[in-house]
Amino acid sequence: MSAKEHIAASLLDWFDHYGRKDLPWQTDRTPYRVWVSEIMLQQTQVNTVIPFYERFMKNFPDIAALANAAEDAVLHLWTGLGYYARARNLHRCAKQVCEAHGGVFPTNLAELEALPGIGRSTAGAILALALEIRAPILDGNVKRVLARYHAVEGWPGQRAVVNILWQHAEHHTPRERVTDYTQAIMDLGATCCTRSQPRCQQCPLEPGCAARALSRQADFPGRKPRKQIPTRQRWLAVVTRAPGEVLLQKRPNSGIWGGLWAPPEFEDEIAARGWIARTLSLSPDDCRINPPFVHTFTHFKLEAHPIRVHCETSRAIANDVEYVALNLRWFSLRPPPSVGLPAPIVRLLTGLSRETPLRSD
Repeated sequence: MSAKEHIAASLLDWFDHYGRKDLPWQTDRTPYRVWVSEIMLQQTQVNTVIPFYERFMKNFPDIAALANAAEDAVLHLWTGLGYYARARNLHRCAKQVCEAHGGVFPTNLAELEALPGIGRSTAGAILALALEIRAPILDGNVKRVLARYHAVEGWPGQRAVVNILWQHAEHHTPRERVTDYTQAIMDLGATCCTRSQPRCQQCPLEPGCAARALSRQADFPGRKPRKQIPTRQRWLAVVTRAPGEVLLQKRPNSGIWGGLWAPPEFEDEIAARGWIARTLSLSPDDCRINPPFVHTFTHFKLEAHPIRVHCETSRAIANDVEYVALNLRWFSLRPPPSVGLPAPIVRLLTGLSRETPLRSD
């Protein structure tokens, strides 16, 4: 038995005894169900994904249902998962599959990669997990397993490093039982070859693992070079009115919180107060600044300062045309809006619902 065959055989034997076989997307495997799970699992742990996945499937059981849904409905079900560009690309991809491919996912790697939000690893997972077509994958768990097994130096975000890992992934992927092998190597990384405190004594690949032989498991894969994360300050115009409504603005599709609803955002307090005075015909003296909150993104921290103002009359929505042009809309706080909302804004609105009057005095 060659080294390649030995690795696949060891992983498959381990999977038969210890692999995960009851995850929601493992029942009734279809390209659609596998695709949704793979997108949700990007930079998100399985236990976090499961309830979101189940709700998503209940609302959008097939690709046609997703393609025909309103974007706000899709983003609403994504609220709390983060990385909202994934949800927008998911929606775009569903539309494209229905329009250009008759609602059927292509079975060609290049055609899959041409779809919005589908990269090489996701395309490979769709083919391998749903269709039993041999295609390597390289998600975070697989990168860690292969980087340790072969002692691949460097951070996988670097092109030269990831190219080496792709070569290993291609080499080790067998032609038989490709679905089980693909799930096995992902499971090994998730449950055994973990980022910290890997359980090497339980690992089927331990005898041939270069990192284990060097006692350098913690060095692989290499870490991303550290950079100081900058802090951006923004001011949010948090406007409420009776009976229990809040004014939100739909954000552009590009940038942070793209396509989601949030209070209007400004770069400084003066701009926020000026907008409130001009657009809502309210005095800046009616505003109060609430304590700021901090939300950490991948590349920066957001320090948001809510500026609270409450309208006692309907004067603030006198010009409907201008509101539409600015993508502004009043939403009820109870029940909370059924649209896409960033997680920190959900928390902000929850607090507002406790303090905003249900009716005018």
